[in-house]
Amino acid sequence: MDILILEPFYTGSHASWAEGYTRHSRHKVKVLALSGAHWKWRMHGGAVTLARKYVEQNQHPDVLLATDMLDMTTFLSLTRNRTSGIPAAVYFHENQINYPWSPKDRDKARERDRHYGFINYASALACDRVFFNSNYHRDAFLEELPRFLHQFPDHQDTSQVDTIEKKSRVLPLGFDFSDLRRLSMVSEPTAATAPVDGLTGTRAIVSSSEKGQRPPLILWNHRWEYDKNPDDFFEALKIVASYGYDFEVALLGESFDVIPEAFVKAREELGPRIVKYGYAKDRSEYARWLQRADLLPVTSNQDFFGSSVIEAVFCDCFPILPKRLAFPELFPAELHSACFYRDFSDLVGRLQAALGGIERVRKISFRTVAEKYDWETIAPLYDDALEELAKRR
Repeated sequence: MDILILEPFYTGSHASWAEGYTRHSRHKVKVLALSGAHWKWRMHGGAVTLARKYVEQNQHPDVLLATDMLDMTTFLSLTRNRTSGIPAAVYFHENQINYPWSPKDRDKARERDRHYGFINYASALACDRVFFNSNYHRDAFLEELPRFLHQFPDHQDTSQVDTIEKKSRVLPLGFDFSDLRRLSMVSEPTAATAPVDGLTGTRAIVSSSEKGQRPPLILWNHRWEYDKNPDDFFEALKIVASYGYDFEVALLGESFDVIPEAFVKAREELGPRIVKYGYAKDRSEYARWLQRADLLPVTSNQDFFGSSVIEAVFCDCFPILPKRLAFPELFPAELHSACFYRDFSDLVGRLQAALGGIERVRKISFRTVAEKYDWETIAPLYDDALEELAKRR
């Protein structure tokens, strides 16, 4: 079976997802993509360019699989002579209805932000299947959609929410951990599980080796953007630093046109504690920093899945996560007491406890949580879902 992925924003997690599925699918998967830049323009105009490329290349797939960055209504209308009868699906990495817009964004200030959410809504209606990367994401989108539609003056057609719900399902992100295992030379954990002292009601794998006698390294490996809430992250670090705890900080992740002020301030206030500031130059460097890191305090206001968390956990970085968004479904319930916090005060307390007991923390691994998202396990789920969709042709 031939599958064509349509991706107008080919960078970061979107590119990793497309490449990973292409390598691990039992089907023949191709990618038709545009570079990952100017995301708003990609949502508006990307469909026009990809439609032209699709026609020029004379593609004949059995299934079309677009991502949420593509206006599928425009793409399908411009290729109707070639795509009529071809089943189409959309995969939501994120959506612009639930996405927390920065108050500094000009489109938000001028109330022009609604159109991006409407593109997502119309694409979901136009496609035969709608896939979400987590249950949280699916539920949040479907719950918010009626309120979103009620913003418009009339003919909101909220009954269409049920139409979308009936053709939607969850397909988690897949990961290829072979490069992290090879490049970071992560030591394999022991096979046996054992209780971990101080983690009430929790069992975790005990790592076969510790990370060394050095200051604890706190990791940020997310995008440098408003929705990841860097303000709370750096505020928590400043508080524990004022209590005298010794630690270092590695600030990884992509930054775009404007670096958030929180990062600029942190560079001044945390000074020599920051041992890495900026995007890793390649996958090998990224893997080495993940292998070195001890703690991953996450403060995101929005995460529809949490790919950066899964990669860090695979490298035995201990997560300290908010008990909300998509994070709770990534970890089995018996591990929630170990790594989930309730509020900011609880975050600071857990960060203090981890820094104060770093040698114990360094012996803990939750890698099995990450390993269940290996493409070897996840790709067959995609294959089956798309194969079933192709039978409708």
